[in-house]
Amino acid sequence: MSKILEESMKGVNSRINLCKAVLLILAIMLYPLISIGQSSVPTESDYYKILDLSIPDDIVLEVGGMDVMPDGSLAVCTRRGEVWIIKNPSQEGGNPPEYSLFAEGLHEPLGLTYRDGAIYVAQRTEITRLTDTDEDGRADEYKTLYIRPVSGNYHEYFYGPLFTPSGDMLVTVNLAWIGEGASLSKWDGWLLQVSPDGDVEPLVSGLRSPAAFNYNAEGDLFYAENQGGWVGSGNITHLEKGDFAGNPEGLRWSDEPGSPISLKPEDIPDSGKPFHEVAKDIPELKVPSVWFPHGVMGISTSDILPDTTGGAFGPFEGQLFVGDQGQSIVMRVFQEKINGQYQGVVFPFIEGFESGVFRMDWGSDNSMFVGMTSRGWGSTGKEQYGLQQLVWNGEVPFEIKEVHAKPDGFELFFTKPVDKASAGDPGSYQVTGFTYHYHSTYGSDIINQEPSPVRHVEVADDGLSARLVVDNLREGYIHEINATGVIEEETGYPLLHPVGYYTLNNIPEGDSLAVDMEAQKSTEPESQSQGADNPFAGEEHKHKTEMPESWEEGPDKVITIEATSGMEFDVTDFEVKAGSKVQITLNNPTDLLHNLLFVKPGSLETVAQNALNMGLDGPNRGYVPKSDNVLFFTSLLDVGESESIYFVAPEEPDEYPYVCTFPGHWQTMQGVMTVTE
Repeated sequence: MSKILEESMKGVNSRINLCKAVLLILAIMLYPLISIGQSSVPTESDYYKILDLSIPDDIVLEVGGMDVMPDGSLAVCTRRGEVWIIKNPSQEGGNPPEYSLFAEGLHEPLGLTYRDGAIYVAQRTEITRLTDTDEDGRADEYKTLYIRPVSGNYHEYFYGPLFTPSGDMLVTVNLAWIGEGASLSKWDGWLLQVSPDGDVEPLVSGLRSPAAFNYNAEGDLFYAENQGGWVGSGNITHLEKGDFAGNPEGLRWSDEPGSPISLKPEDIPDSGKPFHEVAKDIPELKVPSVWFPHGVMGISTSDILPDTTGGAFGPFEGQLFVGDQGQSIVMRVFQEKINGQYQGVVFPFIEGFESGVFRMDWGSDNSMFVGMTSRGWGSTGKEQYGLQQLVWNGEVPFEIKEVHAKPDGFELFFTKPVDKASAGDPGSYQVTGFTYHYHSTYGSDIINQEPSPVRHVEVADDGLSARLVVDNLREGYIHEINATGVIEEETGYPLLHPVGYYTLNNIPEGDSLAVDMEAQKSTEPESQSQGADNPFAGEEHKHKTEMPESWEEGPDKVITIEATSGMEFDVTDFEVKAGSKVQITLNNPTDLLHNLLFVKPGSLETVAQNALNMGLDGPNRGYVPKSDNVLFFTSLLDVGESESIYFVAPEEPDEYPYVCTFPGHWQTMQGVMTVTE
């Protein structure tokens, strides 16, 4: 409640008299008391439910590919080399799904498509058509349509096929795992078009780990890329024949017959300049359409699913849902074309899947099926594999539906009318620009981060949009748009996901709003920290990593807590006496990042949500939100790291939760410190 009041007061400016302000605050205070079934600020689960699909104990359903068949059944291939047909995946009538084995003996298929009575899979070394000619429910014809060469490197994954409107097949080929990636076999790192007769046409090079590709609602092709060599952070990119997507290793095949690209690996400078700057000198280099800031918006993009449900899955028709395997989440992307080039914004959508999100598809009931795997690819979801269903309950969440670039800023469109006082206050927003190095090094730190002050806001009469006049817009840069101060008109609730990331490839032409920018600068609100040398300044009492000198006899209680590979703490409860001296040591032997925060009783979920909404401050502060609810915390620990913190236990006996607030971890990584008298 204090957060809502704080944000509502931000919206009370000189244009709103005191009486209106008081009425607004009273409405916000009273609404949760009179609202039926809505006693607290809504969360994702108030709109979308994640449902489990039961999997028989003897089936290891590590999903590699997935497609819904015309009768509503779900065809799934597994990394173990099997293809299963799942009837009644929506569990209608309360009946469990039925599994039948369709094919087996395949080599790690990582893509599956149903078409014209057959199932097509991309095995490690070939595209195979599986057909049940005698109609007994089992494939009896395995026909090889295309064989590709492989070197034997485990990382030469093969994805697809995706059928073109003309009936050809599109496939993508992973780079081998050596250094920044290596093209050891012909066409590693390429997008290929394969005819039904097996003829191959190379289309695009520069791919690194292209696990997902799909058409958008307009019929344009996009692929999802993962952070790595020459890839500063995850992204999606619009691909057209002749494009070079960034990793130069595949260019060693550019002189092969049929190649639409003439670039050579040595033509690509390893300068570390931003991607968009290098692209100015290399016309074939295709800049990403939308960047996904690493660690903030996923860590390993995995699948692309356009919303073709006609509004049956919520108010996001035509947008893209993008999965992330590492953080077990699904994100949402709105795009627009400026000067003929795609650009747009990514928002969080749903977290909390049980394993690494790898494949997604629409069910016949317009729900989303999500197939998962995490073996060898660590994920925040603790299960090794899984199959779940995401169902919309028909209630519209309060979200930023779209973001459109303007010559002088951005226009935000909302799913519900906003409170005009809060939405019209420039202090309700914060915009920050940044980008990444384009270099052979694995990934990139955020570079050139600068604030882009919001100077003026105009809210539409219907309350469904707000136009922001923004200073220091930079073409080619990613812009974090944080609208935490905006609240809904009817309820006073904040946005469900107030932070998004817009990739501004082009600043559009057109008329700017008539605003006196110099006059607006004089009223600019104090900006938040842009990554100070000490992000925890003023909070040293919450993060003491050395034992106080006054503890001459040492701590009264020493507790060692270790993060497990199952996404849990190995110690989930312990007791300390009120006012006692406590040493907590967190060990992280896993391959994921972890922290540990002690919070006030009853505040765990609030703190976790605050951590998710930190945006760029998340990595800077180790996902420790600035909040009075946070009592003590460790740093964010990398693989093999350990840290001890020292504090005096609270004087008030109670149960004090502790939690890891790295995105996607809080739901399973929890414990309780019980303080006794």
